Amino acid sequence: MIKVSLSSIIDIISGGTPKTKVTEYWNGNIGWLSVTDFNNDLRFVYDTEKKITEKGVDESNTKFLNKGDIIISARGTVGALAQIGKPMCFNQSCFGIRGKKDIANTDFLYYSLKNYVKNIIKRSQGSVFDTINLNSFDLMEIEIPKSITTQKEIAKVLSDLDEKIEINNKINTELEAMAKLIYEYWFVQFDFPDKNGKPYKASGGKMVYNEELKREIPEGWVDKTIANWIENDKSGDWGKDSKQGNYTEKVSCIRGADLNGLNGNGEVKAPERFILEKNTHKLLEEGDLIIEISGGSPTQSTGRMAFITKETQERFDNPLICSNFCKALTLKDEIYLFNFVYQWQSLYDAGVLFGWEGKTSGIKNLLFENFVNNYKTILPEKNIVEKFYQKIKPLHAKKQKNLRENQKLAELRDWLLPMLMNGQVTVKEAQEHINKAAEPQENYG
Repeated sequence: MIKVSLSSIIDIISGGTPKTKVTEYWNGNIGWLSVTDFNNDLRFVYDTEKKITEKGVDESNTKFLNKGDIIISARGTVGALAQIGKPMCFNQSCFGIRGKKDIANTDFLYYSLKNYVKNIIKRSQGSVFDTINLNSFDLMEIEIPKSITTQKEIAKVLSDLDEKIEINNKINTELEAMAKLIYEYWFVQFDFPDKNGKPYKASGGKMVYNEELKREIPEGWVDKTIANWIENDKSGDWGKDSKQGNYTEKVSCIRGADLNGLNGNGEVKAPERFILEKNTHKLLEEGDLIIEISGGSPTQSTGRMAFITKETQERFDNPLICSNFCKALTLKDEIYLFNFVYQWQSLYDAGVLFGWEGKTSGIKNLLFENFVNNYKTILPEKNIVEKFYQKIKPLHAKKQKNLRENQKLAELRDWLLPMLMNGQVTVKEAQEHINKAAEPQENYG
C-alpha cells in the first residue's frame, strides 16, 4: 500500500447550474444531479429529480459524468457518495471524480472513499468539516495498492456483493409494480375476474351509481369510512436508550424516517430502545400497519405508511414498536391488508392527506381520527378481496425476503470493506468469507 494525495490520482470534474429562469433550459430529458438524488447509501444513481435540456447543458458550466464516475457531495450532506449509473450532469454542490488511467481504478476509489471519506475530509479541514472545495482534494491523503490489478480485484469482491443487492432491488421493483398493476386493474378499473374468470366491467358486469362517492361501483360493493376497516390502533413508545429501572424490554423502534426503508426504498436504521414491560401490548404484530402522524414537509404530507408481515419481522433481531410520531393500526380482517395498503398509498400519492393536517408548535400532524372517521372509500366484496390477498401475499413475502438478504449482504460488505482497505484481509480470504456467508452461524456485525 502507498499513501498518496487524492488529487494526484484522480481527475476532478466541477458541476454547474443552468439559469433557473430560462424555461428552455429545464424539464428536458437529461439527468441533473443534486445531493438529494444520491443521499441514500445506494451505490449507483440512475435518475434525478430535475432534468435539463441539451440547450441547458450547452449554455451552462454543467458537465457530463460517465457511467461509473463518482459523485461526491461538497455541501449539505458533505461526503455523500455514489457512482453514476448512466451519463448525466450535476450541480455545483457536488464534484465528479474519475480515477486516472492506469493509476487508480474508479470502482476501487468509490469503496476506498466510502471507507475513509469522513476521516480524510476531517483531516483536510483540520476541524469539523462543512464543505469540500478543490483545495480539499490536495490535502486528502489515501492509501491504495500500487498495483492497479490489486485495486480491481478488491473492487470486484465488493462489487459482486453490491450487484447481488442491486439484482434483488430490481426484482423487488418488478414485484411491487406487478402488485400495484393488479390492484389498479381489479379495484380502480373494476376488471377483477368475474365468476367466469373474465374481467368484470369490460365483460359487462353490472355497475351501480353510488351517491356518496359520486361514481359508479360494482354491484354489491359499498362505501364505508376508513375507520370501518380498523379494529383498533395503538400509540408508539420511545422508551429509553438503555436498560434502566423498569425499562427492561429491548425493542427496535420504527420511526417515520424508517418507513421508506421498511418498504424497501433505502435503509432502515431503527434504533434499539428499552420500554416498560407493561407497554409490550404496543409491540407490532403481523398484519399491523404503521402510519406516520407527525412530520412531513411543505412538499410531503404526513401519513407515510408501511406494514408488518412475518418476513418483515425476520429482518430484525428485536421485537418491533413504532415511535411516538407514528401510530399502529390493526385491521378487523387481515385479508383486507393489501387493499388497505394500496388504497391508502393512492390517497397519499394524490396529496389527499395534505387536507387533513394541523400544526402544533410548527410540526405538522395528521388529524388521524377526523380523517378515518369521515373519509369514505369503496369496500369491495370479501370474496374478491380474499382472491387479491392470496395473489399479493407471496409477492410481498418474496420482497421482504430479498430485503433481508440485502441486509445480510450489506453487513458482510461493510465488514469486509475496511479489512480489505487496510490489508487485514486478502482478496482470497474475503472470497472465503463470502462463500461462508450463507451459513447461519456466521455473524459479520
